[in-house]
Amino acid sequence: MMANILSIGQTALTAAQVGLSTTGHNIANANTEGYSRQVVVQGAVAGEQSSYGFVGKGTEVTMVKRVYNEFLAGQVLNSQTSQNALSSYYSQVKQINNMFADPTAGITPAMQDFFKGVQSLAADPSSGAARQTLIASAQTLAGQFQSMDGRLDQLREGVNGDIQSSIASINSLASQIAKLNDTISTVQAGNGGKPANDLLDQRDKLVADLSKEIKVTVVKQGSEYNIAIGNGQSLVVGGRTFGLTPVISATDPTRLQVGYKGNNGTISLAEAALTGGKLGGVLEFRSQTLDKVQNELGRIAIGLGGAFNAQHQLGQDLNGALGGEFFKVATPKVNASTLNTGNATVSANISNAGALTGSDYRFEFIGPAEYRVTRLMDGALTSATTLPISVDGLEFEVASGSMAAGDVFLVKPTVNGAAGFGVTISDTAKIAAAAPVRTGADSDNAGSGKISAGTVAAGFSAATVTPAISLAYNAAAGELTGFPALPVTLTSNGSSTVYPAGTPVPYTEGATVSFGNISFEISGTPADGDSFTIGSNGGGIGDNRNALLLGALQSAKTLSNGTATFQGVFGQMVNMVGNKTHELDVNMAAETTLLAQAVAAQQGESGVNLDEEAANLLRYQQAYQAAGKVMQTASKLFDVLLTLGQ
Repeated sequence: MMANILSIGQTALTAAQVGLSTTGHNIANANTEGYSRQVVVQGAVAGEQSSYGFVGKGTEVTMVKRVYNEFLAGQVLNSQTSQNALSSYYSQVKQINNMFADPTAGITPAMQDFFKGVQSLAADPSSGAARQTLIASAQTLAGQFQSMDGRLDQLREGVNGDIQSSIASINSLASQIAKLNDTISTVQAGNGGKPANDLLDQRDKLVADLSKEIKVTVVKQGSEYNIAIGNGQSLVVGGRTFGLTPVISATDPTRLQVGYKGNNGTISLAEAALTGGKLGGVLEFRSQTLDKVQNELGRIAIGLGGAFNAQHQLGQDLNGALGGEFFKVATPKVNASTLNTGNATVSANISNAGALTGSDYRFEFIGPAEYRVTRLMDGALTSATTLPISVDGLEFEVASGSMAAGDVFLVKPTVNGAAGFGVTISDTAKIAAAAPVRTGADSDNAGSGKISAGTVAAGFSAATVTPAISLAYNAAAGELTGFPALPVTLTSNGSSTVYPAGTPVPYTEGATVSFGNISFEISGTPADGDSFTIGSNGGGIGDNRNALLLGALQSAKTLSNGTATFQGVFGQMVNMVGNKTHELDVNMAAETTLLAQAVAAQQGESGVNLDEEAANLLRYQQAYQAAGKVMQTASKLFDVLLTLGQ
């Protein structure tokens, strides 16, 4: 019986010691990130049967376990990966928003100054100072386009760096988790399956750090974690890892993608599937904002340069020559996939800058006589059996070689638009402010007929009005004669009639008369024999007609199939970025609050409460003292028995 009392006291003492050690361990790790509070699981030792019933034999510590709630931990992981994705996206898009927010150094003020220069030229077309100011303001505008595009390129390089950094972190964390899987499995197997609490906390901390980089799916199998990313690609399976690696896109050498090293080699993962965490945030920023902004900026530059050039080439400079290109306009970028097996070279030419969308395109050869163009912005498909294929103001053609089935080309029509935007004119005399034709009514005319200033369209040739054309009015027939050997189109009230070359044209007051890409109107009541001339504009130094048309481009709805102005499209882009920045700011604040709540709930159950641990410390101390008293009592009783036996 004395031995039983002593043994009972010893079990109580051991339990109290374990309790004190565990409590001390909790207190020591109160501020350790990822630590879960540990508790002693204690139970009574099975009693010993006697004639008077079962007599207790003390207590035993069955295990020391951590207080861990898988559901609450999962909530923290989900909030953490969402918050980090939003934070990563926000920090990037905010830089673009700040760039656009500068009211003095952006595209809008530079564009306004440029068209102000055009208006000054129209007010005084012979002024050398006005011409020089126009060239200077054009160079400033080009510099702003190039500078802004350069900043976007820097952000793109930064995205590539962030991708590499995240991949390195993910691989390191995955490797550590796999090693801990092996260690935990070995340790727990050698300890009767008892939990290796601190190792489990270390592994969960690594999983939490991993979720900051990318969204993960964790499946527990025995004592090990299996972790998957993306569309179910395994990252960790037991003690094995499948690493990620940065790979250059097969169709874009400037774009880093996330490669997955699986059993069958390295494949590129779909960006849309890599969500959450820093990596998911930066990938979403690139595809949803950076690409769109750079393409839209390029679309504005190409649209502005193309429209201005087209009108400038319809004017006449101070040397009496037709205008040339005022701006340098970039051409579409075409990248052949490195996986192509054919030897084709593909070209994509802009046929209508006003119809450009700002999207990239995939041009591919499906099979025998079947080509396909996919607009990547929305997945719209255009298929054809012959080339060229016309889509959104672009002409797709195989320039040389031949395509093999499955060959793919990435076409980026506007990505270089801002970087390639420049001014080609440096000689002020070559600014075409005048119109190349001059009209007039003969001073001897008896009637009230008047002819408008003529305008020209693309394809005009000065040879058409050299020598000058003289039209005569025949009152009896009500016709105009003297037209050159060209078809004549008469347009009135929206209806057009074409008259064959060499035939008289009925006079219709106010109607538009067109031939050889020249248009004019005759109004009033001409008398019989009255004549009107259309000739080249010799000596048109003070003529501002083309300058006025150039200035009108500022408010003309030239882009988006004739629905938007240059500044309108830029404003839409600025609003898109501003709205996205605000949206991310609000969502990030909300997600930060949710994360704090999730952490508070998780820590409320698993975290260390120092007040509670202090109470436990006192409780176990008292238990230890009481156990010692039991053993002391057993010792005294044993001594008494020895004394009685003497």
